[in-house]
Amino acid sequence: MEIQHFSHHHPLVFIQAHSVASKAALCLGCQKPVEGCSYGCNRCEFYLHKGCAELELAPKIQHPFHPKHPLTLLPKSPYSWATTWCDLCDKPFWGFSYNCFDCKLYLHINCALLQSSIAANFPNSLHPHPLFFIQNHNNEVETHCSGCQKPMSGPIYRCLDCTSPRRFNLHKECAELPLEVNHPYDRKHPLTLLPQPPTHPQKCSCSLCIIQWKGFVYSCSLCNFDLSLADFLFPPPTITVASHEHPWMLISRKMSFVCDFCGTNGDHSPYFCATCHLLVHKNCISLPRHIMITRHRHTISLSYSLRQNQIEDWMCKICYEEVDIRYGNYRCPASRCRYIAHVRCVTDKAIWDGTIMPEGYDERSEEVVDEPWNLITDVVEQIRIGELMVASEIKHSYHDHNLRLTFSGKTKDDDSQCDGCTRPISTPFYSCEQCKFFLHKDCAELPKEMPHPFHKHLLTLLNSRNDYGYSWCRAYRRLYQGFSYRCYEGDCSFQIDIQCMLLSDTLKHPSHEHSLFLVHNEGTSCSACFKGLYSWDVAYRCLRRCDFSLDVGCATLPLTAWYKYDRHPLTLTYSNDSEPSQLYCDLCEKEREPNRWFYYCADCDNSLHLNCAIGDLSYMKLGNKLKVYRHKHPFTVVKNIWNCPPCKGCGEVCNGQALECKESECNFTVHLNCLWRRLRSI
Repeated sequence: MEIQHFSHHHPLVFIQAHSVASKAALCLGCQKPVEGCSYGCNRCEFYLHKGCAELELAPKIQHPFHPKHPLTLLPKSPYSWATTWCDLCDKPFWGFSYNCFDCKLYLHINCALLQSSIAANFPNSLHPHPLFFIQNHNNEVETHCSGCQKPMSGPIYRCLDCTSPRRFNLHKECAELPLEVNHPYDRKHPLTLLPQPPTHPQKCSCSLCIIQWKGFVYSCSLCNFDLSLADFLFPPPTITVASHEHPWMLISRKMSFVCDFCGTNGDHSPYFCATCHLLVHKNCISLPRHIMITRHRHTISLSYSLRQNQIEDWMCKICYEEVDIRYGNYRCPASRCRYIAHVRCVTDKAIWDGTIMPEGYDERSEEVVDEPWNLITDVVEQIRIGELMVASEIKHSYHDHNLRLTFSGKTKDDDSQCDGCTRPISTPFYSCEQCKFFLHKDCAELPKEMPHPFHKHLLTLLNSRNDYGYSWCRAYRRLYQGFSYRCYEGDCSFQIDIQCMLLSDTLKHPSHEHSLFLVHNEGTSCSACFKGLYSWDVAYRCLRRCDFSLDVGCATLPLTAWYKYDRHPLTLTYSNDSEPSQLYCDLCEKEREPNRWFYYCADCDNSLHLNCAIGDLSYMKLGNKLKVYRHKHPFTVVKNIWNCPPCKGCGEVCNGQALECKESECNFTVHLNCLWRRLRSI
């Protein structure tokens, strides 16, 4: 059975059972993994759930979220070079959507189909814009409530006039709170509901300022008393939690203390366990006893009674600062494992996904990398090398033919690349005798699923690209082709290339004398390229707290590169003592900045910019094609060595890697960065 769907130019064939385990695929409508019945075009690797393919979608609709103009149905995101975000849920998308071209408004299909209505009689004193009531948002909205600061769930109210990151959202319960209440904390006057706390002195030490509360408050201006919505809705003086065997009692007065769980200072009302004689923050009483993080392969457990002889190394394995064992920490209870970390480091949102392991959980290793079900290769033939048995021929899930192990060397003129990581082939590697398909041995042995310290969820290996023929690495925001690891947890779209996947949480780089460790949310700059790091980036910092950081791009630079006029490999070089007059690139003949890394041959005294040596397409495979929005022909990734053509964008010679369109009406070559600049200007 075939259908002709508006989103694809070929007929789509009905597939009775599409198994994600056999070949990872995403529905190009709703962006969720394809399982069960589906429609697809195997030639283009284009698939739709049966339900998505059979949706009766009008070409234009009037939607309550945007009553000014009709919304037009689009089969996919119109931008190939940038991420498109849904204006309701603020999530990236590339599948079906409805769009208002005049207002640049986008609703991906899941949000466009939500049932909603305009909320009537919502008080302007709490928010000036109209709110939309959504009875069931199907977990599309994953932000926090602007009133109680807790995650959104159940029926919600949402403002579409406010833009991210200052979206205004309310639980139904928070939207229906009374504007005035009588409360035992202030028996003289009623408390008035305000959308945010009143202005306090700069060095105020009240509980709201300490926790930096941003949500609704009940306030009495006469008494200078403010009560957070969280305290109003959840005010019990004693609390019992599953992670602690005794009840917690609220001490109803301000006091300075050090939390016995997280080891940080507090100067507001703590909770006290009379049996254990523990003083803790309110947020710490619910710390889970056992959790799993991707930074460690075992379950780790909360401990607040660590004895001096239990662990010899008191260094936190996340931030690499000393752990004060007088206070709580998370450690590994497995025998001979010395893993320990601060509570604040382990529970960081970038490190822990919030999953709690049940009490009495068997503390065995969660390592699944080497389990048979997690392998994507079958061994066809083995050979003995010394005492080891090595697979000399394998069948890989991502190639139709058998692959044979090769130990032969390569020359600098051999441009063969690994189809997994796209790096130049080096021994040992597997190759196909019928196709030009190569895999480094490490890439061929990658597991189907594995954790990685860059991300808090389990990642899944896949060999698929978007409609434009490439993927986008979220760890360093670069284009690449080859294998990927992607997160399928909910609507998480985290995806990284294999070069990033091969990194760990510590790094010994020849550019620095000390070891480096992985950090999240640093907001600093790279010591190699001096580019600023965003708050959501990962990077490596010096263990000894030197002022040295490396972003992922510089950490994965190849240590050697080739230059067409040099018979020796050029070495990645980190400093230069040459005179300023000698700081030139021998390829482009432009100046080099004195503190920037470069590639250098000491024998021939050749120096090249990083980009001149390896290009801006070093993670793309030569000969592969990719599409670019607003250009009707596919581009081919080429490498120009001799008789290099000029760039269509900047007019300079295209030495090395570039994009080529050989169609008769085009017939031009362009640098990738020049192409991006041209598209941005359009």
